[in-house]
Amino acid sequence: MRWGGLLAALLLTGCASQPAITTVDTRSENVDHRRLAAAAPGGGSGAVAAYELGATEGYRMPQLYGGPQPVLGERDPRRELPPTQVCLQVVVNAEGRVERSVLLNDRPECRAGAAAENTVLVQAAQEAVAQWRFSPAAVCHFAPGQVPEDRGDCRDAERVEPVAVSLLYAFSFEIVKGQQILRQH
Repeated sequence: MRWGGLLAALLLTGCASQPAITTVDTRSENVDHRRLAAAAPGGGSGAVAAYELGATEGYRMPQLYGGPQPVLGERDPRRELPPTQVCLQVVVNAEGRVERSVLLNDRPECRAGAAAENTVLVQAAQEAVAQWRFSPAAVCHFAPGQVPEDRGDCRDAERVEPVAVSLLYAFSFEIVKGQQILRQH
């Protein structure tokens, strides 16, 4: 049984924080990314079987700690682009490195990624996520009776098992005149 696929359902939550905004005087291009929620049962590549942790297990979420935002630069000749969303499934190995990313286009909000004119958007997103680094996800194994209230805190675990995970991300690109704005959740 692969932990990565089974634990992915635990990872797929949206961002709740307010976006940080950086403004740069350059060709205007907006990029925003967020995690997608798991699809409903039977609904496409985001659908995963939920894994229920045992009574003495906990789960530590992977944390993104380094990597660039997608940048289009001059490779996209369009001067205007309304908000356009492309989605990727990002496989993070047990060491916290991105193993691969795959285009998702089976959800209504992700279909723009399949359009030929948006290939450059997908490439920019894939190039960026290939450089992302995460603290690895892990299953924490605790001794009976020693399970902490925060089961994602592995400090007192008898054993910590790093696991591969699959994360779903959406990237919204927009090109407007005047400035580049990057938003992160």
